[in-house]
Amino acid sequence: MDILKNHNQSTNKQGAGSPTANPPALFVRDLTVAYNRKPVLWDIDLDVPSAVVAGIVGPNGAGKSTLIKAILDLVPHTSGNVEIFGRPYKEQRLIVGYVPQRESVDWTYPITALELVAMGLYRKIGWFKPVTARYRERAREAMDQVGMADFADRQISRLSGGQQQRIFLARALVQDASMYFMDEPFAGVDASTEEAIMAILQELREQGKTVFVVHHDLETVRRYFDHLIMLNMRVVAAGACSEVFTEENLRRTYGGRLTLLDRAVDAIGGIKP
Repeated sequence: MDILKNHNQSTNKQGAGSPTANPPALFVRDLTVAYNRKPVLWDIDLDVPSAVVAGIVGPNGAGKSTLIKAILDLVPHTSGNVEIFGRPYKEQRLIVGYVPQRESVDWTYPITALELVAMGLYRKIGWFKPVTARYRERAREAMDQVGMADFADRQISRLSGGQQQRIFLARALVQDASMYFMDEPFAGVDASTEEAIMAILQELREQGKTVFVVHHDLETVRRYFDHLIMLNMRVVAAGACSEVFTEENLRRTYGGRLTLLDRAVDAIGGIKP
């Protein structure tokens, strides 16, 4: 049993077509999601290369979390096509890891940190089968990666917010995926934890893995991400961060929220339009 709570453009138009010899890591075409007949995401097109850390930014309600969930088939979509490394997502589930928002977890569930991390191995172990010593050791290695080896036997309810986030990251790392989707992994963590998590994401990139991160802090976008998706129900811009993270695209993405934008622009010393 998992402890996740239940949850009820710069790219050009192209047809889905057949996968190319060197397909993008993530290929999305015409993706539309609606809740109660109200569009939340509209006509999303994306081509994201492999071995990048890609940020997903946009205002509250822009559909950032919904985009991840739609790609992962966690919410139904009205239309659209999603491919991971040139194949439908359903065929690639085992090579995709997911870190949802920390609030989506029932942290009162009576298990230890090690047991939570081991849940990331259930696809390999099999449901309702015991976690053998081999898999427990793999879980401990993942905990060591995020600096939490000493907390293996601690009940998850007794972890701080930053420690919970690190443990949840370890739960994804233990899957040894080729692509990761992370929904606000820096929310509610201190500066040292954020830096530690970012170092892990950069290490994953160096290993050739592709990472998507829903992010809110515009001041760190240039430093953290190679690729950027700027979203407000539709893709405003997507591409290399150095090319699409401009003042013009920020204003198109965030609309009238000029106080936030002006503060962000000032903080990073201005952005070339």
